[in-house]
Amino acid sequence: MSGAVESKARGLAARMWEYQAERFPVFKHGVLIAAFGTSAVCLSALLRGAAPDWLALVVAVLVLFGLFFQLRVADEHKDNEDDTRYRPERPVPQGLVTLGELRVVAIGVGLLQVALTAWLDWRLLGLLLLVWAYMAVMTKEFFVPAWLKKRPIIYMVSHMAIMPLIDLYATACDWLPAGVALHEDFGLTLGAFLLLSLVNGSVIEIARKSWASGMEREGVETYSKLWGSGRAGVAVMAIVLVGLALAAFVNVRSGASIWFLVVLMTVTMYAAWTAIDYAGTPSEKTVKRMETGTALFVIANYVLLGVLPLLGALWLT
Repeated sequence: MSGAVESKARGLAARMWEYQAERFPVFKHGVLIAAFGTSAVCLSALLRGAAPDWLALVVAVLVLFGLFFQLRVADEHKDNEDDTRYRPERPVPQGLVTLGELRVVAIGVGLLQVALTAWLDWRLLGLLLLVWAYMAVMTKEFFVPAWLKKRPIIYMVSHMAIMPLIDLYATACDWLPAGVALHEDFGLTLGAFLLLSLVNGSVIEIARKSWASGMEREGVETYSKLWGSGRAGVAVMAIVLVGLALAAFVNVRSGASIWFLVVLMTVTMYAAWTAIDYAGTPSEKTVKRMETGTALFVIANYVLLGVLPLLGALWLT
């Protein structure tokens, strides 16, 4: 109790900075989010044969950063009971910040997101509201929490489904202000890219919740505990291979150089190898290696499908 009182005596900004270091590291997450948002805008611009507007890039990255922070705040509310019981060392149970304070910050971020979105194109507000609406029902476990928890695969997919919605908003930062209709060629390629974001989110989720036996904790649900480390590792491998197939489709349809696909194949093979290595010999070392491999896979997807192909196309024109 004294620790909580002492924490609250400090300014909110100082406590939020300490909170982010553990629960939402801005630099670590920022790299993935920046790659995500930039790639979405650049791929859309590549498909329509134009350069993206700088404002679209800025708005996409900043709004997406806010959305992922709001997802973290939503998780804090959803998991508070379990955290208090099984993970009392986390910032909210120990009193570093309160759920009320996190809500205030998330609302403040939301106001900034609305302002940025309206500045770019007010029509994007509908997509932003769609993401928030899905986030809200997701936080409530779609009002069937017991049913979902008995079906972990459906649980994961239902929660990861927010990724294509976020990706849709990010791509729309380019194509909506440009007045591009989602005709067959454009829409089909974009749809594969949105599906790839679901794959990327799923592989990161499974990899970060697949541990070695000595790392497991009471009250913490992991895929290694649910399926066993062998099946969890194989699942990660299978998903990155599905991701490679989608990435290849987007690469061909966007007209990007085959060399980008070759590099992506190399990164994918490394990520798949780390998953199989973990499946065969689960240890803290192979857990860390698999996390690194899947993170590289996701970053490579976004950089090699959107950013670099667009830069290459602009350089040659």
